[in-house]
Amino acid sequence: MIETITSELDQQQQQDSLQAHFQPNFSADEIEQVYHLKRAQPLLQVFTALFHGGFDGVLVRLLVLRELASDAASSTFSRADINTRLAYLLPESLETVLMRLRTNQLLAWDAQQAVYRVTPMARNVLSAIDGLLALGKEEDNADMGFLLSQVAGAQVMGGVTVEQLNHLLGRLVDLTEEFSDAIASGSEFRLRASQAKWHTACDWVEKGSEILRAILSDENADGATHKAAQAIGRAQSALLNMQGMFSRALNQIERQRVHLGQSGLSTTDIKRWLLLHEDLASLATDAIDQPVVPLFITPAEMIDVAETELLQDRAVSAVSNGLPTGTDAPTTISDGPQMQRELDDWLARLSDFAALGNFPSIAAEGPKSIPVQDSLLPASFAVASYRASMLPLLGDADEARLQGATAELARLPVKFTPTDEMIQLPDLHVAAMSLASLSLSLNTEGDKSDE
Repeated sequence: MIETITSELDQQQQQDSLQAHFQPNFSADEIEQVYHLKRAQPLLQVFTALFHGGFDGVLVRLLVLRELASDAASSTFSRADINTRLAYLLPESLETVLMRLRTNQLLAWDAQQAVYRVTPMARNVLSAIDGLLALGKEEDNADMGFLLSQVAGAQVMGGVTVEQLNHLLGRLVDLTEEFSDAIASGSEFRLRASQAKWHTACDWVEKGSEILRAILSDENADGATHKAAQAIGRAQSALLNMQGMFSRALNQIERQRVHLGQSGLSTTDIKRWLLLHEDLASLATDAIDQPVVPLFITPAEMIDVAETELLQDRAVSAVSNGLPTGTDAPTTISDGPQMQRELDDWLARLSDFAALGNFPSIAAEGPKSIPVQDSLLPASFAVASYRASMLPLLGDADEARLQGATAELARLPVKFTPTDEMIQLPDLHVAAMSLASLSLSLNTEGDKSDE
């Protein structure tokens, strides 16, 4: 009876201490996440037992637990076995760690056989920690490997949750915002660092696409899971479409690069060289052979120098107050940049298509959709590649609000529809190309039908 009363008092004290963190008009038990976290209290207490306190104590606890769990030959350990295996630890420290692990159900004590056993919960916790540590050793600037591995493992076991998908979705959104900020900054070094991270993220996106297709094709998945998977697909598409934005930003920086005379060096080369030095002040060492020594003279010497200058005969040169004779400025012919001419030609071709003009495969009453290769070719590989890099701008709302040729391109009522397949081409410069098409947007067709 006394034990029951004591347990109820402890629960009431825990409830009161938890409620102290919330507003008076909110009850902690009415919040859904609090309910889920309370249900996981035994598991959370295990993590508290492992990671509470300083880093040194955490390291020793994990060391002892991993040493015991790594022995697959035996499932039980006597105290003598533990002392022998962990002889490099002080007996007092080992005793403290064993007591903490045993108290928090990470180690089970069998009093009849006088042996320790590693509990299943401890093995689950160690497996999760080892998985995170293993992925941390690999180069993953995008920090998506662990999240994607959790989703993949849960999908194989048939237990993927909406929370796991939301974590992955949140990371994709964070990366998209980070890359957008890097592009808006205009910093070449930040752009190139973000572009390298973008390539890593795209590698993970390719691996995750198969998992998403499996989730979307699973008839047993609920509506929330399908909705989260679709949101991840949209986020992946937005991430992949940033390649054109990186290319335009880096091309703009390349056009504005400042070169130092005829040396071939640019300000970017100098900045990169300076970044290689941890201590920039050390570059000034021995840069000046002798310090500047000030010279002091008395008023007498100053007067002597002034008299000499005043009394010295100087030849007065004839100074002409007239203006120089004017000359005609040389006549020059300014040719527009080659890239601008290519963009203008490309914009004209797409404008003709938007007005049902004369593409090679479109007659007067021809289709309103063409294969993308008909619009990109014939052209050299460089020109075709440049035109293809402009295709993601079609329908880009952010670009359409700007001024210039690229903004006009974004405002064209033309829709670009890419696929994952490739098509072989009988062209001298381009052997193969992604299978895609250009079509008039639905809004434009609806406007014409209204007329």
